[in-house]
Amino acid sequence: MNLQTIHHRSYEKDLPQSGRHILAQTRGENIIVYQAFNTRISRFAVEHQRFGGSHYKFSRMSWIKPNFLWMMYRAGWAVKEHQQQILAIEISQEHFRQILRQAVHSTYKEHIYGSHEAWKAALASSEVRLQWDPDHDPHGAKLDRRAVQLGLRGDVLKQFGTEWIVSIEDITPFVHEQKALLDARNWDEFKVIQETVWPANDQKIIDVLELDTFSL
Repeated sequence: MNLQTIHHRSYEKDLPQSGRHILAQTRGENIIVYQAFNTRISRFAVEHQRFGGSHYKFSRMSWIKPNFLWMMYRAGWAVKEHQQQILAIEISQEHFRQILRQAVHSTYKEHIYGSHEAWKAALASSEVRLQWDPDHDPHGAKLDRRAVQLGLRGDVLKQFGTEWIVSIEDITPFVHEQKALLDARNWDEFKVIQETVWPANDQKIIDVLELDTFSL
């Protein structure tokens, strides 16, 4: 596997314990996001290094997550139906920022949108949906920190899936190995993907996403 890993005992040491933060692994000018699919969609994506094929539907909203443990919570460590394969997808950080600049919250926020009608109009016209949820530990327990997921549709989804991808890696074997260690409570060997707080470096993104500041 090409991703950097870290023992879970050390994972939280340099991370914020509360607030809204985008946790991710970066690779030079690129960033890693995760998706989970069934075997047929995943096999095509890895083989062709893009999404498509007869089983993938660009007409549906597709969610990306930059936080590995949040992906594990949502996919049940690759056990949930249609989420048995975990893909690590590498895109440029600038394309990731481009996605975030178009994001609209999935719930109404008066101080951002002014009125419920304006929010509904923004949600209907935007191709990126933003959702903050409680982050979770490896066992699925809620944390005070919030994790982000982004729903893509329309042209943004098509660009993401066919033009913006730098690489796609199936990390399901790593997920299965770590799930076995987790179930065995083998904390000395249990690893996760190493992540840091991703710097947005864009005030519009910081304001719209309501990102909290964090420094070591």
